[in-house]
Parts: sequence; C-alpha cells; structure tokens
Amino acid sequence: MARKNVLIMGAAGRDFHNFNVYFRDNKDYNVVAFTATQIPNIEGRTYPKQLAGKFYPNGIKIYEEKELESLIKKFKVDEVFFSYSDVPFEYVMTKASIVNTAGATFSLLGAAQTEVKSTKPVIAVLAVRTGCGKSQTSRKIVEILTKAGKKVVAIRHPMPYGDLVKQKVQRFATYADLKKHKCTIEEIEEYEPHIARGGVIYSGVDYEAILREAEKEADIILWDGGNNDYSFYKADVTFTVADPHRPGHEMKYYPGNTSLRLADAVIINKIDTADVTGINIVRDNIRKVNPKATIIEAASPVTVEHPEMIRGKRVLVVEDGPTLTHGEMKYGAGVVAAQKLGAKELVDPRPYTVKSITATYQKYPNIGTLLPAMGYSAAQLKDLETTINNTKCDAVVIGTPIDLGRYIKIKKPSTRVKYDLQEIGAITVETVLREKKII
Repeated sequence: MARKNVLIMGAAGRDFHNFNVYFRDNKDYNVVAFTATQIPNIEGRTYPKQLAGKFYPNGIKIYEEKELESLIKKFKVDEVFFSYSDVPFEYVMTKASIVNTAGATFSLLGAAQTEVKSTKPVIAVLAVRTGCGKSQTSRKIVEILTKAGKKVVAIRHPMPYGDLVKQKVQRFATYADLKKHKCTIEEIEEYEPHIARGGVIYSGVDYEAILREAEKEADIILWDGGNNDYSFYKADVTFTVADPHRPGHEMKYYPGNTSLRLADAVIINKIDTADVTGINIVRDNIRKVNPKATIIEAASPVTVEHPEMIRGKRVLVVEDGPTLTHGEMKYGAGVVAAQKLGAKELVDPRPYTVKSITATYQKYPNIGTLLPAMGYSAAQLKDLETTINNTKCDAVVIGTPIDLGRYIKIKKPSTRVKYDLQEIGAITVETVLREKKII
C-alpha cells in the first residue's frame, strides 16, 4: 500500500517531537514538509537528515505556514497534522477548514501516540495558557524534592532555534552552558532559573534521546512544559496551572484544555491579584471537565531588588516576551510591582522601537505600553537593547525570569522583579506529591 503524504504544521517544538516519535520510522507515512509559524526565523530551514531517519535522506524542508494551501496541492498531501500550541479553538478549526478545502484530512495526535515512557518517575508541569506560572511551580517542586533527598533533573519543552543537529540533546548545568549552546533570551529565561539554584535542565530536539540521558543522573524527571502543551513524557503526576486573570481561557484554547483535563492537580495561581469572579469562573470550569482533580490555590508574590527606583518614577516595564505576544497577557510581574510600589507612569515604548521590535508590535498590536523581552536572535536582542536605551524614562523594571542586564547593556537605572509560588491553604504541591507517593 502506498505511503500517505503528510504535512506537519508546527512552530519548532511539538511538530518535531511528533515526527520523531510517530512518523520518523513509520512506513505508512511520508512526511513531505513542515510549516512554521509563531516563532521568527524558523521557516526556510531543513529538518536535517541526521535526525530525520532512513526514510528521509535529504531531510525535510520547513516552509512558512502561509504557503499551506499551495503546499498541499504541490505535494499531493493526504493528511495534515496540526502540531503547535497556545491557540484558540476557533483558530484550530479555521486551519482545519483551510486544510479540508484544499483537499486534505486534518488531524491531531493525542497523548497516547506521542508520550515517551520513562524508567524513572515523571512529574509534569503544564498550563492552560502561556504565562500562567509554570516556572515558579517547577521551581517549587524541585525545592520540595531536593529537600526530600531526591535528585531532580528538569527537561524543558523544546526551543530549537539554532543548529538542529547540534541541539539534538542539550544539557545545562552552568552559565557557561548557556553561552556554549548560543541560547536565545527565550531559552535563557527557562534554563537560567534552574541553573541559578544548582539544578540541571535538558532540552533539545530528540526527546527520547534526551530522556535516556537525563535518566542516567536523575531520581525523578520533571517535565517543564512550554506554551500550554501537554507532556512529551508519560507522567506519574501532572500539575496544570490556570490563570484567573484570563478566566475562561482554560476552556477555549488548544491544547490548554487538554492539559486541564489531564491534570491530577490544578493550581489556580495569582489569586492575590485576581478578582473573585475570575477565580470562581476558573474553579467552576475545572469542576466541569476534571472533577477528580485536586485544586490548589496559590499566589505569586513579587519582590523588587530596588523599590526606590520605582516609587514616584516614570518606568519602562519589560515583561516576558511570549507571555505578551501569543500568550495575550496585558501585564506581568513587572506591572504588578510597578503599580504596587506607586510608579508615577508606565512609559509607552512604542515611539522608541526599532526594526524587529517594531515588527513585533505590528504583529501583536494589543501588547500596549509594555515591552516584550524579545530575543530570538542576536540581531533582535540588539534591537531590544536599542529600544530600551532609546526610551525616555527614569528607570527600567525587568519582569522577566532572568537578569536581562547580563545579556544586554541597559544604560539606565534598572531593577529586577522576582516571584515564587506561594500556596494558600492546607492543600499544597507537597501534599499532592506525598499523596501520589512521589516522596
């Protein structure tokens, strides 16, 4: 029987994983192309032959998603597999309609087809949207398990923006490793917090190969999810983080709703800064689709290194990039800190942007008066630096998870905002871990 011609729609993450675990050695399918969106500078590359396997001696080319319809016709595509995350249900079904109209079947692979099984216990940290608070949840879990005498190794959802062959398996244990692997700001934001606490974190492209390396030094594997994707590994316990600042999104975004339904415990985060109505909507929605899940209420209180730089000052707030762009958040920890400490004004950076940062606002016009910390390339990082230094303000408030000043030269007074998970009530992350016999 002839192999089915398949196209995989992605964003350099879930798409590569789905290919590796489901399609790479599958004699029933012929993957003719990837498409890419969400993340800049992915299209135009080739998924390399060294990773693509025996059926793909020339690798597989990656195209812009806007070419989808023509690619279906050009390659006589039978089936299109949607393989990226943090998008509304309406968006997914619009893509399905485009694919169907072009003559192909539209498909989504599920957890059973894509989860790799580990020889070690796996804890998965997921979310219903980007920017809910996975990072501080992961840090809390590592802290609890380390105190219990466990060696935890984190594995992060992929961000393969560079040389894919060299990025097959990446291990980060020191700041030097970040430089060695030429990490983008988006990668550093996820890896540095683990390194700063003496931890080890893996990432890359081939997630079965990554898992087998991590298992060699771990008692427990922590899956540190990205966007609102579900785990690449079969989890023994799954925590999913929800955000009452965006009530209802947990029911309307893919695959965040899948992550919600997979959860053993759902953390309603940021309740210290959300209104009661939003909290209740999220709680009711959890009960509708996953009534067996344990609900943990939590806050993410902020601390500021130099509060005097904010009080009564005109400040530029820099927040996590993906949270503001496709995450659609209107503010983050930097804004919370600025408002709490009585900033005189949040300065609008848009009159001062350059090049790729200007383009970011054009693509995501609802960002508003905040500056997303975009750094997918050295050139974009330089544009971010120029934009910050162009902006007329008294100080810069950095709400990203990293010390941005380590990577760009900020020629203004600046202060970092930090945040950690703080459970409220008797039901905590630790009680769930004990109940599940992880510790």
